[in-house]
Amino acid sequence: MGRRSILVATGWVATAAIATVIGLGAIRLVGESLTGTPGGVRSEAEIERALAAPEPAPTTSTTSAAPGTTGTTGTAPSASSGVRRGFATDGGTAVAECGVGGVRLVSWAPAQGYRVRDVDRGPDDDVEVTFQGATREYELKVRCIGSEPVAVADD
Repeated sequence: MGRRSILVATGWVATAAIATVIGLGAIRLVGESLTGTPGGVRSEAEIERALAAPEPAPTTSTTSAAPGTTGTTGTAPSASSGVRRGFATDGGTAVAECGVGGVRLVSWAPAQGYRVRDVDRGPDDDVEVTFQGATREYELKVRCIGSEPVAVADD
């Protein structure tokens, strides 16, 4: 092999090595945001510790619930909202809060096998969400009694 062939081969190897280093650096710089898990992967012990940690400042109170519903504990209200409380039926769950304009639905989610058929999110004197399943329908109606949301039977 001639001297010129050795220089060409060495130049090619050097160029390939530099391109590889630049590519790896770019993948390292951008790659985690493209392919990684946000916040990193947690170990089983870290997950258990996180689940065992107490909830941040909830207020605990139970609701009086309409037939077919279960009241859950509320969360601490913010300065602009009233008392917030969650409700559950076999068809799905909803969170409502009482405020200046009356009661309003903050969120709702159907259970597996159900869909949301109708929502009156408020704010109003009462709000409701209807969960429709293949064989059954659940309607959750909420009013404010005092300053707390309470599930009530449909009129």
